[in-house]
Amino acid sequence: MGISRFALLMVVFIDIMGQGLMYPLISSILFNTDRAFLPHDMPEAGRELRYGIVIGLFFASWFFGAAFISKLSDYIGRKYGILICLTGTLAGYMLTILALMTSSFILLVVGRIVAGFTAGNQPIAQAALIDQAADTQERDRFMGYIVAAAALGLMGGPVIVGVLGSKAILGSYASLELPAYIAAIVVLINLVLIQLYFAETLKQRRKIDFGLSEVFLTLWRIAKHPVVARVGLVYFFAILGLNAFFIFLDDYVDVKFKFGTFGSSAILVVAGAAMAFGSSVLMGPVSTRFRQIRTIAVTVVIMAVFVALFMVNSNSYMAYVLVLPIMVAFSITYPTLLTMLSESVDSTEQGWVMGVSIALFTLGSGSISLIGGLTMATDPNLPFMISLGAFAIALILIFTVWRSSLVTKLDPKNE
Repeated sequence: MGISRFALLMVVFIDIMGQGLMYPLISSILFNTDRAFLPHDMPEAGRELRYGIVIGLFFASWFFGAAFISKLSDYIGRKYGILICLTGTLAGYMLTILALMTSSFILLVVGRIVAGFTAGNQPIAQAALIDQAADTQERDRFMGYIVAAAALGLMGGPVIVGVLGSKAILGSYASLELPAYIAAIVVLINLVLIQLYFAETLKQRRKIDFGLSEVFLTLWRIAKHPVVARVGLVYFFAILGLNAFFIFLDDYVDVKFKFGTFGSSAILVVAGAAMAFGSSVLMGPVSTRFRQIRTIAVTVVIMAVFVALFMVNSNSYMAYVLVLPIMVAFSITYPTLLTMLSESVDSTEQGWVMGVSIALFTLGSGSISLIGGLTMATDPNLPFMISLGAFAIALILIFTVWRSSLVTKLDPKNE
C-alpha cells in the first residue's frame, strides 16, 4: 500500500477514533456520580442536556470547519489542509486533558469545539486518495479502505477508553486522562508520517479567492449541482438515521442495561468490528454484483428493521447481536453513497464534494445530538424513533427523486 496511503488512512482512523473514544469518555465523565466533574446532586436531565451540548457543539463546529478547510485544500493542497487539521486535533485533546484535570466543563466544551473545527481531515484524505486512484475500480477499493480505517478507529477509541479507564483492568493506574494522552500521541505520529511521506497530490495550487463566507456557501452551492443535491438528500437522511442510533448507543445501553464504562465501550467495539467486516469482506462483492441504487435501498431497510428490533429488545446480551447487521449494512451504504457523490462532480471539485459529505454528516449529527440530549431524559427511545423516521424519508427519496436519469446514469450497471 505504501506509507503515504497508510498515513492518509491513519488520518481517517484518527478522526473516527476520536468519536469512538469521546462518546464513552464523555458519558463516563458526565454520568458517573462518583466523579467530581459535575455536582453530585445534578439531576439526570441536567446531565443528559450537557451531554447533548458537548456532542452537539463538536458537530456544529465540525460543520463549519469541514466546509472551510476542505474547500481550502483544493487551493493550498491536501497536505497543508491535513496538517492544519491534525494540529487542531492535538490541541483539542490537550484541552480535554486540562478539563479532566481541573474538572472544568467549559474547558471540555472548548476542547470539543477546537477539535470539531479542525476535524475536516476525513474529506481531505478521501480527496487525496481519489487523486491517487488510477481508475474507477481502484477508487472504489480506496473507498472500501476508508470505511475499514473508520471501522478500526471506531473499535480503537472504545478499546482505549475501556482498557485504560477501567480500574478492574489497570487498577490504580487507570484514569480517564490516560486515553486522551494515548490519542494525542497517535496524532503526533500521524503528523510526522504526513510531513515526511505524503507527497502533495493536488496538481496545481490556486490563488485563494474565497473567505469565511464559504462556510455558509458550501451547501448553498449544491443548488447549482442537481445531481449532488439528489444524492446528497438521501445521504443526509441515511446518515442521520444511523447517527441518531449510534451517537446515543452507549448512553442508551448504560441507562437501560446498566452496562457501565466497560460495557458501553464494548458495544462500540462490536459496532466497529461489524463495520470492518462489512467494508473489508462484503463491500467488494456487493459493489461488483449489485446496482448502487438497489444496494443503498436494501441496506437502509436492513438498518431500519434492526434499529426497531434494538429499541424493543429487553435482553442485554441480545443488544450486542442486534448491533451487528446495523453496522454491517452501514459499512456498505456509506462508501456507496460517497462513490455516487464523487461521481457527481469532476476532478476539480472532489475536495468540495467531500466537504459537502462531511457538512451534511455534521449538520445532521449536531442537530440530533442537541435534540437527543433534551429528549433522552424523557424517553431513551426517542432518538431511535427519529432514526426510524430518517430511514423512512431516505427510502421515499430513493423511490422518487432518484428515478431521475441524472441519478440513474451514475450507476454503471443501470446502462
